[in-house]
Amino acid sequence: MTDFRCISTKEAAKILKLSTRRVVGLCNKQTFEGARKEGRDWKIPEEAVFAYRGNINSGKEKEGMLSCAVGNTSYMDVVKNSYYVDKTLLIRDLIDDQVPVILFTRPRRFGKTLAIDMLKSFFEKAEEDTSVYFRDKNIWSCGERYQKLQGTFPVISLTFKDAKFADWASTFEAIKNVIRDEYMRHDELFISTCLNPVEQDYLSRMQSDRLNAVEYTRALLNLGRMLEKHHQSKVVVLIDEYDTPIQQGHTLNFYNEVITFMRNFMSGGLKDNPSLAFGVLTGILRVSKESLFSGLNNPIVNSVLDDKYSKYFGFTEGEVKEMAAYYGQQDKLEELCDWYDGYRFGNTEIFNPWSVANYFYNHCQAKPYWTNTSDNEIIREIMTSLTPDIAENLFSLMQGRTVQASLNMDVIYPRITDGTDTIFSFLLIAGYLKPVSNAVETEFGTFMELALPNKEILRVYNTEILSWLRGTVDGNVMAGLEKALYLNDGKKLQEFLCKYMITCISCFDGAAEGFYHGMMLGLAAGMSSRYYIRSNRESGDGRFDLVLEPKIRSLPGIIMEFKAVKEEEVLSDRAQDALRQIDTKHYDTDLLDRGIHDIVKYGIAFAGKKVEIAM
Repeated sequence: MTDFRCISTKEAAKILKLSTRRVVGLCNKQTFEGARKEGRDWKIPEEAVFAYRGNINSGKEKEGMLSCAVGNTSYMDVVKNSYYVDKTLLIRDLIDDQVPVILFTRPRRFGKTLAIDMLKSFFEKAEEDTSVYFRDKNIWSCGERYQKLQGTFPVISLTFKDAKFADWASTFEAIKNVIRDEYMRHDELFISTCLNPVEQDYLSRMQSDRLNAVEYTRALLNLGRMLEKHHQSKVVVLIDEYDTPIQQGHTLNFYNEVITFMRNFMSGGLKDNPSLAFGVLTGILRVSKESLFSGLNNPIVNSVLDDKYSKYFGFTEGEVKEMAAYYGQQDKLEELCDWYDGYRFGNTEIFNPWSVANYFYNHCQAKPYWTNTSDNEIIREIMTSLTPDIAENLFSLMQGRTVQASLNMDVIYPRITDGTDTIFSFLLIAGYLKPVSNAVETEFGTFMELALPNKEILRVYNTEILSWLRGTVDGNVMAGLEKALYLNDGKKLQEFLCKYMITCISCFDGAAEGFYHGMMLGLAAGMSSRYYIRSNRESGDGRFDLVLEPKIRSLPGIIMEFKAVKEEEVLSDRAQDALRQIDTKHYDTDLLDRGIHDIVKYGIAFAGKKVEIAM
């Protein structure tokens, strides 16, 4: 073996996709035949390195193979002990762009927290030499300009990901703890001779939790100023998941309190702050400039539609192929694409990193990993404002079709359910939809064709959206509703609809035909595996309310027309009116044109919690 060309541990690490430290450890274990130590480094026969990689990829060698980091957001831990997808060129781009403050909005579990910790590890002054965690990464090959900035700044790093409580008082306590912990992490300030008595008093009262709410709003500004004084260097500010407490406040009705505090806190530390080198924030949604960043000097918001920085959150196709090759699972690429691919940030195809890592960690078992990491509370809120048009689009998406949507990329939490444009914009930003085409700018707004990204997200729609109207309903009721439709049993359908409405809706819900239309769309969605569901479409001489076109020709087509009345006494007459309207307006034209002649027609009239069906 000693006759072959020998390479360094750094070169071997690149071939094996391991950290240099891990390769050194393998050398110490005499893993590579013929390896010898020369000075502080090892010389390893190149042939032995490629042989070891072949054993890994064929599954013959498990020792030394790095596992995927699942749930570990510590950059240093990940690069030491796990397979790391190198995203360090984000550092280069931030340095090159010199943006004072940038906000990255990306779906949850797409690498935002790990990216923030990577920035902290790179820029922060530390007693140990932290450059060792970057010397074998892409950023180091960019040259001295970037290397000399490593470990040169005091860094403020805050995460609000756990500030999720049921009321403002508890949430504020959690926010205070996050701030206080960051102050305590900079313990050099408590013995600094550079601070004046007022600053020393502020630190003392911070330490003993004697600051009032107003004083806490200046905590970011004050910490930056004190760090600059002590270190004689401007400060890097990193804030992860800034919008978690804001979303919680929106969901649990303390939005005004949390947005007031966060506006003062953020503006104090990021607006016209002479101590600030630059700031990076992450979240799912932006919060409007007026409500949070008022007066801030043009913060850049980088969203899923922006091409710049698009490859730094989530895994690219090339990165997933490299992972599959590393674990010897190239034959799983098609399954990975079906389940976890399909996102597009800017012009970059993106895989869900959380799900891909879990997939390899769990021996390539395909299942919805990402969808199980959240209660999808905002999705449920959207469902409470479901209109027939929105419901129809959602069900079209579930059946593999695309929808054209008007987008509002400035969507904010209080206005998530304001209309179709805000709902579909939120679903896109939060990772529940993907763009199929580039945005089209018109005088009326921004339009884009959207679709579901993959099988994993389809599971969200099946579990959250299809359960919207079912959550409090006994399973037997739902089974009865579907069975009645399959058997063309109008009496049974009426019986089960009555049971459903008594269980699910309040007296105030049954106010207009639109509500009942949305309710029936939700119920019909349970049959989407066997029927194409269409609503409010032109056919014949008018627009039908609801049509179920069978995917299997042995099933009948179904046409429903709805009426809403206030007086129960006229329910039967109005149901007959609805049935006659189906015939007089020739709503069966489309089904007949498609070769479907077995058609069941329902005229359905609602009044409060009462229903009458003519068939």
